[in-house]
Amino acid sequence: MNLTSIENLLNSVDDFFYTYLLAALLILAGIYLTMRTFGVQLRHFGTMVNSLSGSRSGAHGGISSFQAFAVGLAARVGIGNIAGVALAVVAGGPGALFWMWVVALIGMATSFVESTLAQIFKERGRDFTFRGGPAYYIKNGLGSALWGKIFAALCIVSVGVTVVMVQTNSLAQVMTATVPSLSGWMVGVFLVLLTAPVVLGGVRLVARVAEWLAPIMALAYVLMAVVVILLNVSRLYDVFCSILIGAFGLDQAFFGTAGGVLAALLNGVRRGLFSNEAGLGTVPNAAGTATVAHPVRQGLIQSFGVFVDTILVCTATGLLILLTTDTYRPGDDSLEGAILTQQAVVEHLGSWTTWPMVVLIFVLVFSTVLGCYSYAQVNVNFLGGERRAEQVFGILLTAAAFGGTVLTLPVVWALSDIALGLLGVLNLVVIIRLAPWVNGALRDFENQRAQGLTEPTFVGHGNSLLPGDVVPGVWEPDDVAKRG
Repeated sequence: MNLTSIENLLNSVDDFFYTYLLAALLILAGIYLTMRTFGVQLRHFGTMVNSLSGSRSGAHGGISSFQAFAVGLAARVGIGNIAGVALAVVAGGPGALFWMWVVALIGMATSFVESTLAQIFKERGRDFTFRGGPAYYIKNGLGSALWGKIFAALCIVSVGVTVVMVQTNSLAQVMTATVPSLSGWMVGVFLVLLTAPVVLGGVRLVARVAEWLAPIMALAYVLMAVVVILLNVSRLYDVFCSILIGAFGLDQAFFGTAGGVLAALLNGVRRGLFSNEAGLGTVPNAAGTATVAHPVRQGLIQSFGVFVDTILVCTATGLLILLTTDTYRPGDDSLEGAILTQQAVVEHLGSWTTWPMVVLIFVLVFSTVLGCYSYAQVNVNFLGGERRAEQVFGILLTAAAFGGTVLTLPVVWALSDIALGLLGVLNLVVIIRLAPWVNGALRDFENQRAQGLTEPTFVGHGNSLLPGDVVPGVWEPDDVAKRG
């Protein structure tokens, strides 16, 4: 079997896995968890927003709640928000954006559950920090250290290596298309010089950088979209009509090109799910590192990250593209991915924006690489790696960042998708089985709020609302005073 045959086989498996199996599981799980939590993403949306205001304090030398949120946001908001949305609206028409909104609203419940579990079953690390995530709640919640190790190994390979490579590959394509004289290896060298000092500094340095980089980057991009919307406000009604009409396959003009309701649904669901990462088991690795008074607080904050990623950032990209008159044509793949988004901005604001967009895309990729490091590093620790192992992995990730800029990666793209899909399937099965723990923690949080406590505190031992006790040394009754 030659390389082309392997590539075709992997792409076929990838397409089937994404389109049918994983997308269906993620949607069904999201609906189920929305019902189990009585629509927590709607009932507590205000709490999510309010939680961010005080989330930068109370870390006691560890990782603050806001820093964990920022790390998760840094990994979520990446090239997928620019390239992925562009691919979705080319292949699925304007209606794809509607289905991205739907899966985001559903996925907020899934993200809440998995991030809350990461907090409930976290363990103490060194230097006042915590470690948590799917590997930890598989071991401590389900009692299976073996499956925890399997998840950890998959996460390190998929997130820490292949996802990094495909991110930097997309960046190299944008930069070499903008400056033909620029080689991919030059982009790689620059990335190495930026990435290596940060990742070799450990998770706390990554958190400090992500704390300011990720929110500023997301805000700048959304503000640029707002400017474009204001300049094209007269066309906004027509664009939203095309989104709603296209979502249900009512626009005959799209048949045969961007394909009606099925194309809109499948492309919107696929790109939306893997942009916001809800249910994949990636974001909980950041959520579990935070020092908070109650697990539900971090669950709500990370759930809000799904809203920011899809409803704000992905929508910004979609409107930038759909408001053009010349750049975007449904079904026309002569321009696609990040290049399409870049050209859409040029059409709206002029050619002077070419380089600012390159810089923005660069920052998006860089922040995602930092987020990927944080996710994978938690799992390196789970497998027994300490400081030296973290540094070795930092070198490996930096090498992957460079490799992505010089290689053509169709096989790596497919392998990355399949590996992330396997993570998602395993994680979804686990969080559904552990949902009673989240329900108990949520009732505990709401009961304390009903009693007038603005900052509920959590006790994981002897708590009648929980199915049992959490691991020793975490969420102990004598910690309440310190955490409160």
